[in-house]
Amino acid sequence: MRLGSFPCKLLENTKAREIYGKELIHERHRHRYEFNNDYRDTLAQCGMVFSGINPDNDFVEIIELKDHPWFLGTLFHPEFKSRPNNPHPLFSHFIKAALVRHT
Repeated sequence: MRLGSFPCKLLENTKAREIYGKELIHERHRHRYEFNNDYRDTLAQCGMVFSGINPDNDFVEIIELKDHPWFLGTLFHPEFKSRPNNPHPLFSHFIKAALVRHT
């Protein structure tokens, strides 16, 4: 089980890098699941971007879809670092994107 804070290196020119504004972040985990790296090449050819990778063990942390207005999935739990008066950047950017798309 992965439990606690782990580093995540963000790929340049991705939604994740734009949202966080830096190359290295630390996010909290509490799960037993990992992305199967055997499928990385195949999914990358179909448009999936692996925008966040754990630099210590090459685990996929964040995925995006290249041609989607705002599709971003994480293996970590952004809600662990979010507060009503200080939302996690992923949540606030998602809401902003939804409002832009709605109008």
